[in-house]
Amino acid sequence: MKPVLQVALDLVHGDRAIEIARDAVKGGVDWIEAGTPLIKSEGMEIVRLLKKTFPTHTIVADMKTIDVGGAEVEMAAKSGADVVVILGISSDPTITEAVLSARQYGSKVMVDLFNVRDKAARAKEIEKMGADYICIHVGVDEQMVGGTPLSELKGLVDAVGIPIAAAGGINSETAPDVLRAGASIIIVGGAIIKAKDVAKAARNVKKAITSRKKVRSELFKKYSEKDLFIAFSKVSSPNVADAQHKKGAMKGIHPRIAHGVKMVGKALTVHTINGDWAKPVEAIDRAKPGDVIVIDACGGDIAVWGELASWSCKTKRVAGVVIDGAARDIDSIIELGFPCFSRHIASNAGEPKGYGGIGHEIVCGGITVMSGDWIIGDESGVVVVSQESAVEVANRALDVLERENRLREEIKKGGTLSSVMKLEKWEKVG
Repeated sequence: MKPVLQVALDLVHGDRAIEIARDAVKGGVDWIEAGTPLIKSEGMEIVRLLKKTFPTHTIVADMKTIDVGGAEVEMAAKSGADVVVILGISSDPTITEAVLSARQYGSKVMVDLFNVRDKAARAKEIEKMGADYICIHVGVDEQMVGGTPLSELKGLVDAVGIPIAAAGGINSETAPDVLRAGASIIIVGGAIIKAKDVAKAARNVKKAITSRKKVRSELFKKYSEKDLFIAFSKVSSPNVADAQHKKGAMKGIHPRIAHGVKMVGKALTVHTINGDWAKPVEAIDRAKPGDVIVIDACGGDIAVWGELASWSCKTKRVAGVVIDGAARDIDSIIELGFPCFSRHIASNAGEPKGYGGIGHEIVCGGITVMSGDWIIGDESGVVVVSQESAVEVANRALDVLERENRLREEIKKGGTLSSVMKLEKWEKVG
């Protein structure tokens, strides 16, 4: 089968989906998918509208059917779907009924092996039932912790003779690899529909598929643990807070930084008392390059940090400091370009008495922090990400950024945030 580029319109607003689809078609996509969220939001009407708007393109309805396969395929096919997606974990009768219904109404069936354990074995069964396509699908939540369709494709090509589709975080860099692994239908969602320039993004993926050579992509990537600094450096503290469902944001800790200065690094925790700057300064000697010193000074209003401590950090390449307490010499620290965040500013410093400790679990800005947690700070504040969830949160924060980039472009075209998001439609009633 000649390679196909399918765009997945995983959106919830029909008019946005149509406009994005128009641009994707300009970029060369072959098949247009009404994604499951879109179908749940807009119903079969969106399938009808897509077919009416793009009559020469193959329209895919990602129904994710798990029961009454015949009825759901009939409904989608009559609405204009050329391909209807059924889940592979469905019962055999659901799939066979879907196939019979598709033949009756002139459509085809794609079976999605999402969450199927033995994919090769199930694919063989599905092929015997008469399905037209098999789909390897790594879901969004799995992508956030590093899942890709490449490993899932192994062995599947030899198991079946029908065309294989692949979906799950594919972009212009990974599409050629997925193609070489045996997929002939490349399904791309976010790397197209979240792009600032949808047509250009689609064109890049199409070029990668046609040439079988990678086309560099700045965004729409998934990051592993070794690349977390790069990932967190791309996003803002609000992006990270949104990715954690508003959790992790420190309260009452204010930036003492110049415009554009940002802080990303792993925490080295310090506990001290108001005005006692011994442990904060000693922590500089223990800190590794790239660490952020996070100090619980009990919210005190006597400084435990100043210019000389900041200079010491610069020489050791410490990434920044966060203080639930007071800092001083702020003008010099800002001029130095060292990221400093504190609850208070004070002129007076205390004495180096040596109370407290380094590396203990602390509370800073109302958030529990352990050494090794990720700290992201900018002009909007400071957010903490536990080391255990850092990979998932980093990838979700990038997803937040990418979606905001797309919304910004739509607002620039004359919309408003309320109109683009259809807020009135989604308001709770009563």
